[in-house]
Amino acid sequence: MRLNIDVDCPRGSTLGEGDPQPPEDRASFPKGNWIDRLYRSHRDKLVRFAMRHTQPDRAPDVVQQLFALAARGQENPLEVDAPGAYLQQATINLIRSEAKYDRRRCASLHVCSDNVPIADVDAVAASEARDMLVRLEAIMAELAPCTREIFLAHRFDGFTYTEIAVRTGLSVKTVEKHMSRAIGHVTRRLDP
Repeated sequence: MRLNIDVDCPRGSTLGEGDPQPPEDRASFPKGNWIDRLYRSHRDKLVRFAMRHTQPDRAPDVVQQLFALAARGQENPLEVDAPGAYLQQATINLIRSEAKYDRRRCASLHVCSDNVPIADVDAVAASEARDMLVRLEAIMAELAPCTREIFLAHRFDGFTYTEIAVRTGLSVKTVEKHMSRAIGHVTRRLDP
């Protein structure tokens, strides 16, 4: 089967008076151009607006999601009388929708402490833990007071060597020596 193509009418020629007109959607801007114009003209204002209604670090994501949804949709917000107001209301609706989803998700993850079964206490493990604490207290008592304070400040209180040095008036090198002594002593006493 062969198609008849009129070779007398070159591409791009003007339409005659009786020729059919192209559909209106083809006469306007190419698809996607309106979203680009809308994004460029309203993005910064919408991010500032969203920052007032959600966490500031979350605002750019909300605006990006809004434009992604607009690009997928069929209606063009530029055809609305006030596209800025339309986009602001859409931003608020999106923030509310996400907040509602977050509340539902948190509610479904919440577990009442009354519903959690309490594990039986292992008497042997509890006894061993008590014995270990008694041994550690005895080992700590054997250390010199300054060494013990430095060891406890680092291992239990979470201070750095520099912070301990400033608090005690010692050098960092001296704090390191006290820590080495304490660790060596504890290791020797705990190993059989």
